[in-house]
Amino acid sequence: MAVTDKNITLEGIDLMNFAGVNEKNIDLLREHFASNITLRGENIFLKGSEEELAVIEVIIKELMLLQKRQGKITEGDVHLIIELVTGSQDSALEKRVGLRREELDDVILVEKSDYIKPKTMGQLELFRKTKSNEIVFAIGPAGTGKTYLAVAIALAALKAKKINRIVLSRPAVEAGESLGFLPGDLSEKVNPYLKPLFDALEDMVPREKLETYFERNIIEIIPLAYMRGRTLNNAFLILDEAQNATSMQMKMFLTRLGINSKCIITGDITQIDLSTKQTSGLVQIQNILKNVDGVAFVYLDKKDVVRHRLVKDIINAYEEFSVKNGNGIDPGKINGDTGNGSTKNTSEKDKLDADGKNENSKELGQ
Repeated sequence: MAVTDKNITLEGIDLMNFAGVNEKNIDLLREHFASNITLRGENIFLKGSEEELAVIEVIIKELMLLQKRQGKITEGDVHLIIELVTGSQDSALEKRVGLRREELDDVILVEKSDYIKPKTMGQLELFRKTKSNEIVFAIGPAGTGKTYLAVAIALAALKAKKINRIVLSRPAVEAGESLGFLPGDLSEKVNPYLKPLFDALEDMVPREKLETYFERNIIEIIPLAYMRGRTLNNAFLILDEAQNATSMQMKMFLTRLGINSKCIITGDITQIDLSTKQTSGLVQIQNILKNVDGVAFVYLDKKDVVRHRLVKDIINAYEEFSVKNGNGIDPGKINGDTGNGSTKNTSEKDKLDADGKNENSKELGQ
């Protein structure tokens, strides 16, 4: 799609009121559209698709006219004008994304004429559980869309102004290597471990808008170790690859949850890279929190795989091999036979030995 530029001059209006405190009114436009919107003095610079810029221009001119008529505008006025111009009610949304009205409840995120919705029953259960619970654990094999869906759900909450920020985290544990032995500074050491989270975000948010989110700390991606000591209010927390979080790290992460915050924890307990002396917090937590109100567990399996068809066959082959040889974790029993998280019967070391060197997938949608 061709990208174009447009400049709108704000003549004869109260700039401070029009922009809002800390550009709050302009931010409402930024959150609703994918185009880049920059306010400089008396000018608003737009960059995006020609079709969307035309809509934004109409909204800005309507707001200018409204301010001249009533002397000021409010956030409510901005919301109203956006809805009136874009027709963002259900009927308009049906036409825009090509879905029937009864299907709209299961749409997670809408961007322009595109949308993200669950593709399998397991994914649908994950999405619905996040609506009625503050903490949701999504446990399943690679390729089931755990990370991708979690990021989409968090972005939808941010767009709907249910939360003010998103914090994504991962344990920096891969194939038993220590960060201290890797080249580069801290950022260069940990970025490869966080790349799948960046990939999911870049697939859903335009690059310029995403950079703005990062600059303003609206979206933050950090290693799990750096979550200690924080309290996160009005936030959506995501812990990815949680099978590599120790028991103490899991407790530390969950206790970061502040007022009006939600959390999704994703992981695959058949791909644990912790040493045999360490207990996976994701394995242990299933028994600890299974009867706590506001906490839900969703178990995805090979039927929920949405990657290449061979991924499902590979997962199935590993399951059969693990059960036949008596090592690894039988995915068919993860919901009822997790024990206390110890490794003495289905040890993580046995699993790693059987796999040779178990590598976590970094494909989009894990």
